[in-house]
Amino acid sequence: MSPKDKLQEILGINRAVLALSVSRMTDAAGNSILIIIIPLYVAQIPTEHINLATPVLVGLLIGIFGFTLSFTQPLMGALSDKLNKRKSLILVGLGIIAVSTFLFTFAASFFHLVILRILQAIGAALTIPASMSLMTAVTEQKSRGGSMGVFSSFRMVGFVVGPLLGGYLQTYYGFNLAFHVGAGLIFLSMILVSWWVDEVKIESNEKKERFAIFDKSLYSAGIITAALSVFVIACCFSMVTTLENAFNTRLNITAVGFSFAFSTLIITRLIFQIPLGYFSDNYGRRPFILVGLIIMAASTIVLGEIQTMTQFIIIRLIQGFASAAVVAPVFALAADLSKKGGEGRQLSVVTMGLGLGIAVGPLLTGVLAVIFFSLPFIVIGLMTLAGAAAVYKYMPETVYKTED
Repeated sequence: MSPKDKLQEILGINRAVLALSVSRMTDAAGNSILIIIIPLYVAQIPTEHINLATPVLVGLLIGIFGFTLSFTQPLMGALSDKLNKRKSLILVGLGIIAVSTFLFTFAASFFHLVILRILQAIGAALTIPASMSLMTAVTEQKSRGGSMGVFSSFRMVGFVVGPLLGGYLQTYYGFNLAFHVGAGLIFLSMILVSWWVDEVKIESNEKKERFAIFDKSLYSAGIITAALSVFVIACCFSMVTTLENAFNTRLNITAVGFSFAFSTLIITRLIFQIPLGYFSDNYGRRPFILVGLIIMAASTIVLGEIQTMTQFIIIRLIQGFASAAVVAPVFALAADLSKKGGEGRQLSVVTMGLGLGIAVGPLLTGVLAVIFFSLPFIVIGLMTLAGAAAVYKYMPETVYKTED
């Protein structure tokens, strides 16, 4: 076996995994262009006598997207299980996102933006559970952690490139080209899925039973604790966005400095996600998830006490490592536990946890920070520690080291 083939076997990289990963990267880049564009666009668009500040309106758009995405994912996961056509649903979802992104060009009011963000969330809800189901179908348990690490890392690359590209395009060429490029990248993702990804029919273990959208038997302690793990992790890494101005004043830094510190989490996660996913294939998933949550809890509490930019960067680096220790192993574990024919419904609960964390973290932070600055960090840190306790007590292990 050549070194290349050996590496592919270790990391679980096959044609389908690579295809889904690359398409997810282009999709993420197209979507994340809007992260930079939306606040600027909201500031200049008519708001129909809505007497709210621009940051509040931006928060509403972020929250509407996050909550719509979270609460529609279980339904879309059930749809993917029922139809057993994951590739088709991914293409439909990407098409909805691409068209709605393009239509931002014609938005003439804040209400139009709300409608478009809801459409984008529905499109994303179609693609995410179907993609995770396909990832489960085309990977093997012995290398699934590595595969999930590759998939998630490609996605993170897209989220790094998108905002940079969006800021550049808006600054030098205006809003319309940024929207067009974003839509174009998502259409490119559709083409890649269409060419490279094969439809996989998953034979259900419950073929003769009546199909249930919400089947209690699918939501085991392992699936619920996996969802809880990604929920608290997402709360931790997203909460600082609400306090950007407070951090800038507290640390005497500019928006550039804040952006740099914020992005260090992503960089660390990119470095460690694949190797930690691979190690979870060999030494068990649960220990990495548990340790990652404990590190994230402690670092989040400390983040509320920092006094310098250097401390900010160091804590975000530690949080990046902690999130890498959790994300790939937890999605691999959820896939290990999934039941044939129920993958979409089960994995959608986990991805729903991620979406809820991204929406709830900043919202809860904004409310608690009014009392005093470090309170949200203490509360969310303790929530994460409680999540670690739940993992310790209820999460099963799916990987057992065997003697040769």
